Amino acid sequence: MPRITFLPSGTAIDVEPGTSILEAATKAGVALDHACGGACACSTCHVIVAQGYDSLPDATDEEEDQLDEAVGLTPHSRLGCQARVRADVTVEIPRHSRNLVSEGHG
Repeated sequence: MPRITFLPSGTAIDVEPGTSILEAATKAGVALDHACGGACACSTCHVIVAQGYDSLPDATDEEEDQLDEAVGLTPHSRLGCQARVRADVTVEIPRHSRNLVSEGHG
């Protein structure tokens, strides 16, 4: 089973292949904002894949469009709700995320 490690906490969880990073974070008790409920309609579940990026399926055009709104975007950024693991990955949860719904812009 793939193992997802979350930084900076170091929390790790083994999950079934095909589990999203957001689902794993929720199961592991790791706080990962997801204002749209995981529907790929915001960028609040933005994560940076520190290890294992190439093992993830490619991002869809829809995910890429949402990532354009993420704060602190990097070449290894993904949306936790869309990135489904097939192998071990280590992800960093950025300090800042944009939550337009809670900011009153949604």
